[in-house]
Amino acid sequence: MRVTYDAAPEPVPAPEGVAATGRPAKRSSFLREVAIVVVTALVLSWLIKTFLVQAFYIPSESMEATLQKDDRVMVSRLVPGVFDVHRGDVIVFKDPGNWLGATPEPEPGPVRGALTDVLTWIGLVPQDSGEHLIKRVIGTPGDHVTCCTAEGKVSVNGVAIDEPYLKPGSVPSEIEFDRVVPDDMLFVMGDNRQNSADSRYQTGNPGGGYVPMDDVTGTAFVLVWPFDRFTWMKNPGDVFADVPAP
Repeated sequence: MRVTYDAAPEPVPAPEGVAATGRPAKRSSFLREVAIVVVTALVLSWLIKTFLVQAFYIPSESMEATLQKDDRVMVSRLVPGVFDVHRGDVIVFKDPGNWLGATPEPEPGPVRGALTDVLTWIGLVPQDSGEHLIKRVIGTPGDHVTCCTAEGKVSVNGVAIDEPYLKPGSVPSEIEFDRVVPDDMLFVMGDNRQNSADSRYQTGNPGGGYVPMDDVTGTAFVLVWPFDRFTWMKNPGDVFADVPAP
């Protein structure tokens, strides 16, 4: 009796670029997916930092007791632009001209400096205070801001304002001033009035102590660090409710 055997099927060739075992293909696919996720995360982080929010830390005591030194805040990049700047907003802005002085900060090492620059660029590390300040807006374009009334208060467009955000024990101003805010400029002050080199003291610098609207990075809207002081930073609208338009 003759016994016959079926011929073994011919092996199916693996797709081009993929080994028959499949291991290199899986490894290549995994690495590609990881690269896509990392690049996407970096791009999203950069977009959020550039157009939506950015982290900053507080470098001094000038905004006490609202903000303390080394606090971390998140800043909305939608202001100005999508939304307007209002009296009472706490804004972060680029140094309009030597407000921070000319003393250079110590340079970090090359590796640390490069890493910090990258992480800051994508928004994972708070922007340092090297070229930014944070103050409260007291006068917007056209406002007539003066101090002091008989009661020692600041007035805006002829209306004296009560300022509950001032550091306890601080007075509205220890010096007198009478200013009209130019177009596209802001008049700003710190909440710790006796420890804040703000618009009152910058008349001799470029811009005359005003902050150009184009130099505003955004408004601080939430205190995120330390966690036990997490606070939404709302505009104190009642303070300026009775102030008329200029």
